[in-house]
Amino acid sequence: MTKLSQNLILEPASPNALSPYVFGCNLEHTRACLNGGLSAQMLKNRKFAGKPSKNEGCAADWFAIGAENTFYRLFVHNELPDTESYTYTRHIDSSKMPRVNEVQSQIIQNLKAGALCGIGQHGLFIQEGKNYELRLIAKPNVPVSIRVSLTDRKGSATYAQTQLSLTPSDWNICEFTLTPEQCDEDACLRFTWTEYARIFFGTVSMLPQGHFLGMRRDVIAHLKEMGVSMLRWPGGNFAGEYRWRDGLLPVDMRAPLQSFMEIETNPYTHGYDFHEIGTDEFIALCREIGAEPFITINPVWNTPEENAAWVEYCNGSTDTKYGKMRAERGYPEPYQVKFWSLGNEMGYGHMEGAKTPEAYAELAQKQANALLTVDPTLQICSSGPYPEPEWIRHSANALSDVAQYVSLHHYANFDLDYSSPEAIRRTCCDIFDSPAQFQRLIHKMRESLDPGVHISFDEWNRWYAWYRPSSAAEGIFAAEMLHMFFRESLINDVPICCYFQPVGEGAIQIEPDTSFLTGIGQAFSLMCAHKGGNLCEINGMNQYEAAATVRDTFLTVTLVNTDQDSEKEFCIDCSKLLSNAGADHLSLAKAHLLTPDSLLPHSRFSASELEVSVEGASLTAVLAPCSIAKICLQFPT
Repeated sequence: MTKLSQNLILEPASPNALSPYVFGCNLEHTRACLNGGLSAQMLKNRKFAGKPSKNEGCAADWFAIGAENTFYRLFVHNELPDTESYTYTRHIDSSKMPRVNEVQSQIIQNLKAGALCGIGQHGLFIQEGKNYELRLIAKPNVPVSIRVSLTDRKGSATYAQTQLSLTPSDWNICEFTLTPEQCDEDACLRFTWTEYARIFFGTVSMLPQGHFLGMRRDVIAHLKEMGVSMLRWPGGNFAGEYRWRDGLLPVDMRAPLQSFMEIETNPYTHGYDFHEIGTDEFIALCREIGAEPFITINPVWNTPEENAAWVEYCNGSTDTKYGKMRAERGYPEPYQVKFWSLGNEMGYGHMEGAKTPEAYAELAQKQANALLTVDPTLQICSSGPYPEPEWIRHSANALSDVAQYVSLHHYANFDLDYSSPEAIRRTCCDIFDSPAQFQRLIHKMRESLDPGVHISFDEWNRWYAWYRPSSAAEGIFAAEMLHMFFRESLINDVPICCYFQPVGEGAIQIEPDTSFLTGIGQAFSLMCAHKGGNLCEINGMNQYEAAATVRDTFLTVTLVNTDQDSEKEFCIDCSKLLSNAGADHLSLAKAHLLTPDSLLPHSRFSASELEVSVEGASLTAVLAPCSIAKICLQFPT
């Protein structure tokens, strides 16, 4: 194997610390991020949204039991007077938003006394001896004894069961625990009875015991491991249909939210989100992982007053209407949410609302004024199809008195061809070269943007990451992107950079019984050691291959070798840095290397110790092909 060499010279560190928000991420109510991702909820379509399947009348993802003796249909909100007697889920208030089939219940009528009828769901991964917390919210027309069981797919083997007694007076809220006696990767949850009766199923829930407010603790641990410093929520595109006040309802009562564009937001859940995370849960998650919350409002379907109420709920004192409401819900201390975005990707065809920069600026100005009236300390971000020059001139710059940030999004897109060794090489080269696209957009944006308006690069990734497996090659891409953002955050005022998105879209792979960091997540985990450090200028560097930060008495250096065939020896001269610090040598604290098992889809990195030679003010390390390294050194104390 040939060996390349690179000589680097470290300059004294910048007086300004690296922005912590370079390690931001999105947490959007979209795709598999909350459904089958961060959420611990095991049941699909648990609130019976959408159209029924086939001619049975069963909600999607559910199947009929004893269908020949049973009548099934979905009950739709407003179908009868006193509709809340028949649907458990609801919206807090009406909206002009044109969404359908959100507030429904599943009706099941047994047509023959003594015959078995009911409803079930396949595809549940259950583990022997594990406790599962279940809730059934239902209303019968007569007293009914309903059997709840965990079985194999065919129903021939029962792993756990219980019997519930339902009364017709009101909605029955039944909470119980099932502990299966056997593991099954394709188990079934069944609700059955034999009485001649009609039951309205409002909501069903199944969570493994030990969750964090309905979220998976293993996934939360990975977010911590990645060093996620900011979470942008609820979108993204989904901000265009999110109803924040619905999050004040109990989680089982929150109506599903239909997506404006199913393919872009909720393709895996029939175009509906089931609102498992509201404002309180989101803030709790941010605090759990140490991330700054970044909330995107809906400026089209929510009035300025409604969005201002959201700010007051988050930041208001207990003597305000919504601050008092937050305190009464168990959160007396204000959340102090500093960052707010005035919508997402406004002006694009896939988003509802204003399509011209002038129309958006007028809309956004009213929204921003209302938000700032509640809390004048907010940091506000405007939106649009940037860096389009007319939008910069008539929107971003025009709003600079109320919006200190402007949003920038980009997804690298090119052919992923793995059909031959030559095609694999070209594909990986394209992946490794793609950070230049993002850097060019930053430069173009900064050229036209007024000084003092910060760039929030709050969506970045490879295109369609939610539809395909990740790879170690994309881990290299992520490491390069972070190196690029470190420099641009200081040079071109880009303090916020949010990866889209860690859960279900590249960085964390979610399985029913486990989760793990992909190559992208591994790159974040390695690179987050730079957080809080002061960035050093590096002379002799090729694009994106190195970064160095100083924090306290430590120097952290990360290196990337993108060559697919050759090792690369990095020789780093730290003499200027040491002289500026009044020191004459460094000592090695630790060094780690990530090497790929391949560059094909599904590949990840293996971690090992890296051999580093340190002599006085110089250090030398050899990186394997397509690898990432982190070297931590200490100044003399």
